[in-house]
Amino acid sequence: MRQKSNHSNTRRGSRPDNIRTWKIDAPGTLLEVAQRILTDHTPTKVKSMMRHHQLAVNGMPTSQFDFEVKAGDEFAVNFDQSFRVFKHPRIQLVYEDKDVLVINKGYGVLSMGTDSVKTGTAYSVMREYVKYHNPRAQVFIVHRLDRDTSGLMMLAKSREAKDAMQHNWNNMVLSRKYVAVVEGMVEQQEGVVRSYLAENSQFEVYSTDDASKGQLAVTRWRRLAAAGGYSLMEIELDTGRKNQIRVHMKDLGHPIVGDRKYGAQSSPIHRLALHALSLRFVHPITRHDMNFTTPIPSRFRSLLSRREAEEE
Repeated sequence: MRQKSNHSNTRRGSRPDNIRTWKIDAPGTLLEVAQRILTDHTPTKVKSMMRHHQLAVNGMPTSQFDFEVKAGDEFAVNFDQSFRVFKHPRIQLVYEDKDVLVINKGYGVLSMGTDSVKTGTAYSVMREYVKYHNPRAQVFIVHRLDRDTSGLMMLAKSREAKDAMQHNWNNMVLSRKYVAVVEGMVEQQEGVVRSYLAENSQFEVYSTDDASKGQLAVTRWRRLAAAGGYSLMEIELDTGRKNQIRVHMKDLGHPIVGDRKYGAQSSPIHRLALHALSLRFVHPITRHDMNFTTPIPSRFRSLLSRREAEEE
């Protein structure tokens, strides 16, 4: 392993950080790597630093002793105090390095601001976070999720990363999978919905067979489970159009639970039952394969379980 730097950052309103970083040559757990590097610290001291979030991998503070550190990762130690740990009631920070952020956005949170809403968006929250250490830091929106869709979303921390992703999106994004609970018992195991999507004057997206009126949209789906009048679906996008999944589930005859705009009759969990489950992309700077997955929301599974129980 090679030491990369020894530097101090001054947080606004606090004492300076004393941070050293190393490039990891051999993989291991966080505890194993920390003990290999911090040879002048006792095992008890290393574990204490871990508990107090003084260790970070690729810019992400972690206290998980068995966290897998890979060769090529950047390992950092803040010797004087804890790294700032991101905390927000509706947004979870999944991954961070100097070029990208990956978050798990809660439903009801806008991806970016509108004319009437400027704060509390995914963009504004993450912008405030990165500026905590560096007032000159920037955050860029790369793609968006609907306000009522939860799940994985990527943001860029450099203009170079943003441009690389946006200018070559179809090649950089290797896979995007969603899960949804839809109304009705879907009979087929899997299928594909293909149409051209257009938007009317009421900002409602609809399907058309006329290529001159819309943009091609392709949605692949697979039924994971079905019970009590609902079906749990895994959905993969070949294209990324506005409201694509919502429209295509309506076209399939099975609108998403809670999606009254596109034909749903019920909203038993008081939210749109759509979640961005996984995101796999080529890192815009390092070209590494980045693959992230979140759990299926428990309320999605409980919805099917509850209906099964009610019918017994």
